[in-house]
Amino acid sequence: MRIFNLDKRFSVICDSKSTRSGFKHIASLTSGGYSVCDTKICYTNRTWESFEYESVLKKIVDLNFGEEKAKYMEVISTFR
Repeated sequence: MRIFNLDKRFSVICDSKSTRSGFKHIASLTSGGYSVCDTKICYTNRTWESFEYESVLKKIVDLNFGEEKAKYMEVISTFR
C-alpha cells in the first residue's frame, strides 16, 4: 500500500491485489479521512508505467476533477 498526497485536502491510497488472470491496482480518493471515490485497473501482464500506480492515479483524477484536473495531473507527474 502507498499513499499519495495530492494537496492538503486530497490523498489517494493505492494498493495492489492478485487476480485469477494477473493483478489489479486499486485507488481510493480520500478527503478529510473519508473515502470519496474508488477505482481499479486490472492487468494480465506487467505494466509499463513510469512509476507504480501511475495509471490508476491518472484514472481517479480524470474521474473526479473537472477544472482542476490539469493541476492534479501535474502533481502526479512529480511522483516519479
